[in-house]
Amino acid sequence: MRLSGVTTPDPARTHFDPAEMGAGAFYRVLNSVVVPRPIAWVCSRDADGGHNLAPHSFYTVACVDPPIVQFTSVGRKDSLNNVEATGDFTVNLTPEALFEQVNATGTDFPPDHDEAEQTGVTLEDSTVVAAKRVVESPVSLECVLHSTLRLGDSTVVFGRVVHATAWESAVRDGRPRIEELKPLARLGGNEWATIGELKEIKRIPFSQWSQDPSIGRALRGD
Repeated sequence: MRLSGVTTPDPARTHFDPAEMGAGAFYRVLNSVVVPRPIAWVCSRDADGGHNLAPHSFYTVACVDPPIVQFTSVGRKDSLNNVEATGDFTVNLTPEALFEQVNATGTDFPPDHDEAEQTGVTLEDSTVVAAKRVVESPVSLECVLHSTLRLGDSTVVFGRVVHATAWESAVRDGRPRIEELKPLARLGGNEWATIGELKEIKRIPFSQWSQDPSIGRALRGD
């Protein structure tokens, strides 16, 4: 193997076969490899107006236009039941300062227990949707249910973002800034991560790549 002028022997590999290992064991492998994962701190409400707050680390952007985010409920969780019953929810960013609270809202409380109240997190009315948002979260996305997709033991929930709010102190040049948000991320097992060192790099246009062969040579280690 050669990278940036350094030649190393091909490393030995350990093989994981999901058919042989079973879903539970292979789940641990996936969680350790698909990292870091952003966390959707989903606040939802049930048909009677009760609130649920839960972290979901299978979370990403699904579409830009219209703006749609998605999170996955592994098994049938309260978040999924509530969103299907009422049709809206909020996704709240999980800041480093609330590390213990975010983790604690993942406790398997009974449906009649308010996770926010149990963990000292404050909820407030959202701007557009009926589901509440987290006061201590620097960014909240207000979503209405777009659709769900059942995949094996899991359900992917797609939410169309109809409104977003951010702390004024966290916004510069028209967008929330990562160094102000300080989000948490999930890793494998019980491991979590913070943003650590920030790096910036621009994408290389092909016109520049084709006109300057030294770019490719440097990356290939020629």
